[in-house]
Amino acid sequence: MKVSRISLQLQLFGLLLALNGFLLHCQAWPARYTFVVENTPYKRLCSTKNILTVNGQFPGPTLHVHKGHTIIVDVFNKGNRNITIHWHGVAQPRNPWSDGPEYITQCPIQPGAKFTQKIIFSKEEGTLWWHAHSEWDRATVHGPIIIYPNKKKNYPFGKPHAEIPIILGEWWKVDIGNLYTQTLQAGGEPNTSDAYLINGQPGDLYPCSKSETFKVMVDYGKTYLLRLINSGLQEILFFAIANHKVTVVGTDASYTKAFTTDYVTISPGQTIDLLLHANQRPNHYYMAATAYVGGVVPYDNTTTTALLQYKNRGYTPSSTPLFPNLPAHNDTNASVHFSGSLRSLADKNHPIDVPLKITTPLFYTVSVNTFQCPNNSCAGPNGTRLAASVNNISFVNPSIDILQAYYYHVNGVFGTRFPDFPPLLFNFTAQYLPLYLQTPKRGTEVQVLEYNATVELVFQGTNLVAGDDHPMHLHGYSFYVVGLGLGNFDKDKDPLKYNLVDPPLQNTIAVPVNGWTTIRFKADNPGVWFMHCHLDRHMSWGMDTTFIVKNGKGPKARILPPPPDMPPC
Repeated sequence: MKVSRISLQLQLFGLLLALNGFLLHCQAWPARYTFVVENTPYKRLCSTKNILTVNGQFPGPTLHVHKGHTIIVDVFNKGNRNITIHWHGVAQPRNPWSDGPEYITQCPIQPGAKFTQKIIFSKEEGTLWWHAHSEWDRATVHGPIIIYPNKKKNYPFGKPHAEIPIILGEWWKVDIGNLYTQTLQAGGEPNTSDAYLINGQPGDLYPCSKSETFKVMVDYGKTYLLRLINSGLQEILFFAIANHKVTVVGTDASYTKAFTTDYVTISPGQTIDLLLHANQRPNHYYMAATAYVGGVVPYDNTTTTALLQYKNRGYTPSSTPLFPNLPAHNDTNASVHFSGSLRSLADKNHPIDVPLKITTPLFYTVSVNTFQCPNNSCAGPNGTRLAASVNNISFVNPSIDILQAYYYHVNGVFGTRFPDFPPLLFNFTAQYLPLYLQTPKRGTEVQVLEYNATVELVFQGTNLVAGDDHPMHLHGYSFYVVGLGLGNFDKDKDPLKYNLVDPPLQNTIAVPVNGWTTIRFKADNPGVWFMHCHLDRHMSWGMDTTFIVKNGKGPKARILPPPPDMPPC
């Protein structure tokens, strides 16, 4: 039976990596992969449903590459829904054609169709992931990308005994396509998930789940590299391991200065590389993840678990595995403290290049909003329809993709008047705000950047409708996170506290609830690049925009030509 076969494969996952993990970066990996998107039955929480998968696997297959390599992925859509695939955090130099977000760089791959995607790796090294970028299909269509150093180089930390991807996710009993459609039709908050997952399994605390709980087997005295990924749709998560500290050594395929912590905060879209030292009394320990929610919104308050088990040294395990201390669900200080502790490695072998002379200063408000409904007939506050915006513009997907329209000079698909600064100025984080501020404008406006512009972008969260955290993700780039804080950004005082020496290099960063985050990057990757909140409800409500980075001079500063098999619109 397929369900049990896949489940068995998942249980063997950790063991296989433990046997082979330390040799992985020396291997030659394939330059071409085949992804078959198909409906597959999976049983979770006592019931079976069909989900979209890649190659029948949930989570999906792992891509292994070396830094700077290029691979080809042939994507066959044998499912019953349109699909696109995004290679999250891969810069794809000059190659937005294979980036993946629907109606931004391509139209979806229709059922029965195929699209060959060229994935160009450049400076990334560490852990990334791939996922569907159509509606909310990434709930089940996702998998890790592991980027090893060049064969002549090593990790900037001691060689781990084994490497283990830890993929955090969410599970709904209902069909995810129906959830998406019904949520947008009703206009309210989506139903919260029924479970969180670790490597596809809910864990011991959920019904009908204990026998399939994911297990990590460790040898006392050994060190393990955990490649942590948050693939969840709607929640930032806290993660911890009972009685064990972890050492952070990387985030979003960039190395960090090592620091030890009792817990991790990880937003949807982010990856965190952790060293786990198996140095505690041999026993069975839970690793666990649960939601962090800074705003006043519905959320799944359950906890997913996996088991960390020391291999047999003649001990008798506790009757109940030991449980970690996780921060409270609403502990914003814990979340901000973790994010603020990240620092780039910034040594001679891993130099950084933080833009210091800014040519393009930008200030973006990120807000939850509402639209009025006839007769107050929608499921949002007071009968309204929930929406979201960046600088008071709620993004609307066009009918053909923006990249095609830009490249072939098709008029009327998008506008180029996205504001550099908020069109409405107010006390962004005040407890009470006038209702008229809640209604944004709809539009398909893009931000145009000159090639090689040096950009500073301040994200400012607002308290419109309800303040919330916003993990913002930029396609085509990694950026330096030079500052973050709570409250309104102070243009005179806060820049004085920027970290311009060793800021972390990331592709996704949480803007704290009613707070701000500043990023910097150099616009040296020409193309069309999506930017959005990685909480999928906010993205679907319109908390998005798109950057068009103009071509530079010379052939190596221009967008590559399109592949011959771009999906039709």
